[in-house]
Amino acid sequence: MATATHETHESHEIPEDHGTQATPHAPTGRASPTRETGPRPVESGGGPAHPAEEAPLDLVIVGGGPCGLACAAAAHRAGLRYRVLEKGAIVNSLVHFPLQMNFFSTADNLAIAGIPFVSERPNPTRREALDYYRAVVQHLGLAVETYTEVVDIQREPDGPFRVVARRAPRLVAGWPPLGPEGAPRAEQDEPAAPVGRLDRPVVYRAHHVVLATGYYDRPNRLGVPGEDLAHVSHYYREGHAFYGRRVLVVGGQNSAVEAALDLHRCGARVTLAYRGPALSERIKPWVLPPFRSLVDKGRITVLYNTEVEAIEPEAVRLRVAGEPRRLPADFVFLLVGYRPDHRLVRRLGIPIDPATGEPCHDPETMATPVPGVYLAGVAAAGYDANKIFIENGRWHGERIVRHILSRRQAAGWPRS
Repeated sequence: MATATHETHESHEIPEDHGTQATPHAPTGRASPTRETGPRPVESGGGPAHPAEEAPLDLVIVGGGPCGLACAAAAHRAGLRYRVLEKGAIVNSLVHFPLQMNFFSTADNLAIAGIPFVSERPNPTRREALDYYRAVVQHLGLAVETYTEVVDIQREPDGPFRVVARRAPRLVAGWPPLGPEGAPRAEQDEPAAPVGRLDRPVVYRAHHVVLATGYYDRPNRLGVPGEDLAHVSHYYREGHAFYGRRVLVVGGQNSAVEAALDLHRCGARVTLAYRGPALSERIKPWVLPPFRSLVDKGRITVLYNTEVEAIEPEAVRLRVAGEPRRLPADFVFLLVGYRPDHRLVRRLGIPIDPATGEPCHDPETMATPVPGVYLAGVAAAGYDANKIFIENGRWHGERIVRHILSRRQAAGWPRS
C-alpha cells in the first residue's frame, strides 16, 4: 500500500472537493463515534444481539492503510455512515517497515484528504508518516476500528452485506499483527478463516464494501527447505541485533539493498544474493551510490545470478551462475517482495486475472462486477506492486464515494 520500496510515480491533479486545508497537528480532541455505525455482536450460537431492524451502514472499508483512510475521509465528508475495519494498527503495514526508512515519495504525494503533510525533509521518514496518518484520523474523527479482522463477507438475500469480524488485540513479536502468529505462508490463497466460538465475532451490515487490504502481510515465498526456520525472516526492522554476525540478504529491490546497507552499518558481515544479473533500476538514488561503494571496497559481497536451494541452521545452499555453493550464515532475510491477499476477493466471487492477479474492476469507479463491492489501493493492482501505491491509490476513495452517491441518486435512496 505504500511507496516505501516500490517506486514508479505518476502525477495526479487534486480532486475538487477536499474540504478545509487544515494542519493535521492542530488540536482536535478525541473523535466521537458516528451514529448507527456500531458493530452488531454475535453470540456464540450465531444470532445477532441487536435488533434486526438496526440500520445498515452505507459503507464498510476493510483495511486502515493510507488508501483505506483516504476512502474513509471521502465518505466522512460526503455524510455517509461508514466504518473502517483494520486487523492491526492504523496504517499497519507502515508500522512494520524498517525503523529508519525514508519514503521515495515526497510528503505532498503521501498526503490524503487535503490535509498537508509537513516534513522536515524532502522524503519523509516512517515515523513522520505514522504521526501524519494518525493525526489525520484524529483531526477528521474518522470511524476506525483497529485490531478488528474481517474473516468473512456475505450478501444477505435481497439486502446489504454481512461483514463478519473478530477482535484481534494481539502482538506478533512485539508488533501489531501481520498474520497468524508463527504460521508459515501458503503458496495458494486460503479460504477465509472460520470463526471459532471463542473469537467473539461481531457483524457489521453495510450496503457497500471497499476492500483496501494491501499486500505487505503476504510475502513472496521461495518454496525452499528451511524457509520457516527461526533465523529466517521475510521482514527487516533494523540491524543492531546482528552486529558481528554473518547475514544473507536475498533480493535485488529497494528493501533488500537498504537492509544490506543498514546491516553493514551496524557491524554485520553481509552478503546479498540476487537472481538477476544486476540490481533493480528502481533503487532509491540516495541508497545506490553508498551501497556500490561498499561493494567495490569488498565490505559487502554481492552474488548475482543466484538461486537459493535450501536453508540450513548455519548455512544456505545456493546455486551461483549454475554452480553449487554453500554459504555460512547466521541469519537470513528473504526480501523478495509481497503479494495481495485475495481471500475476501474470492469469497465475494470477484473474477481475478490468472496472469496478472488483478481483480476485475472499473478503474474509473473502482467498482467490481459484484454490485456494491469496490477495491482501493494496491488490492486492485494484482501481482504488480509497482502499479498502485499511496501516491495514486489515495484518489480511489474519491472515485468510490462519487460512484456510491451517483448510484444512490439514481435509485432514489434517501440521503443519510
